[in-house]
Amino acid sequence: MTQTDTGKARSPEFRLAAGAFRSLRQDLFHDAFAYRPLAPMRTDGPLTRRLPGRTREYAARTPHAVIVAGALLVLFIGFADGGSLFRVLPVAPVLLTLTRPVGAWWLALALSAVLSAVGYRDWPWEPSAFAAYLIVITVVAARTRPRTAAWLWVMTAAYVVFSEVFLTPYGYSSSGVPMLFVSALALLTVSLLQVRRKAEQEVAAQQSVTAVERDRRTLLEERTTIARELHDVVAHHMSVVAIQAEAAPYRVENPPPELEQAFVTIRENAVAALTELRRVLGVVRAADYQAPDAPQPTLAELDGLLANVGEAGLTVEKTVTGAVRELPPGVELSAYRIVQEALSNALRHAPGSTARVEIAYVLGGLGLRIVNTAPQGLVKPSPGAGHGITGMRERVAMLSGEMTADPTEDGGYEVVAFIPVAAAERDGRDAEGGAQQPEGDAA
Repeated sequence: MTQTDTGKARSPEFRLAAGAFRSLRQDLFHDAFAYRPLAPMRTDGPLTRRLPGRTREYAARTPHAVIVAGALLVLFIGFADGGSLFRVLPVAPVLLTLTRPVGAWWLALALSAVLSAVGYRDWPWEPSAFAAYLIVITVVAARTRPRTAAWLWVMTAAYVVFSEVFLTPYGYSSSGVPMLFVSALALLTVSLLQVRRKAEQEVAAQQSVTAVERDRRTLLEERTTIARELHDVVAHHMSVVAIQAEAAPYRVENPPPELEQAFVTIRENAVAALTELRRVLGVVRAADYQAPDAPQPTLAELDGLLANVGEAGLTVEKTVTGAVRELPPGVELSAYRIVQEALSNALRHAPGSTARVEIAYVLGGLGLRIVNTAPQGLVKPSPGAGHGITGMRERVAMLSGEMTADPTEDGGYEVVAFIPVAAAERDGRDAEGGAQQPEGDAA
């Protein structure tokens, strides 16, 4: 029981009846003759999307053609039943469903009563009116929602009961029970199809949201992995800065106090930065994360990677062009990981193929190209999460580089990346790096 503003209690039954009456008024009475044109059918289905352009435009009007075909069927039944004007009038509500569906149902119901009263043969539906009414309620149910379909059947049943009890003349055949049976099947079928279509749309929307969230989570995981790997590189440099700043005053005899204080400040800032770096890494580090015991890999260790990949069954050819030189640790690590992930993808997704790794030391940075041929065997589903391309893109984007990953014309796959190296960093390492001639070897 609920208490209203006037102090009168209303029972749940009353509220249920009031809600049902409001839904009936909203579905069948409110703006019943409002203009609601039938929209074209979507043409992105498995069959319609294969049609040519012009034919696809015509296919979008399939619902309109079906309704017109139904109107022609009613017209044929009316002519076969006598051909009088009254018996072809039910064509009007069938065509009206194209623009005013609920209004077409009211018109079909009114014409059914009028034609039965004039014809006095079948009550409460003449043959043409029977077909028209069945088509109309099916179209209206398809154009509205399952609740409206339920109200259509309830109103039809109420009309049948009223006509059977008060209006049907004695000795005349009744078409009310067949109408209730056939209309119930039609409305139930349409409602089930609507519920299924809505469920599929909700599932598709949920899958789309899930895919977006999965991509976002994958991106965060890859960035966290990159941050963990770069921690050792950055921490090493910051530690060197702190140690050199502490030892520098002892390398100079009688250093001025200003110089000593400057080195102290440098060391304090380096230690503070290293502490903050470890604190930030602790936030993104998983509980079960184990820090690597060995230093992070560089391009100098690429031959070992190619040897391991060759033992796994992938023949790899390496080509190096340009003057080989030492690059910043972040660039070396990212380049190594990109090659590693590209070759791993070739092993998983292209069994029996061969791969080629091209490394180019150019004036502005480092170029990478990893390409594999088409698979020669059966490609089995990969148990991995499919984050490899995302991780490579993140590494390149972190270093302000560019990358493409696309299939090749012969069925293989190609990963191309360019990682820029600042001129100051490059010039500082040119003195230590030696020039090497282009080489080509198989691992």
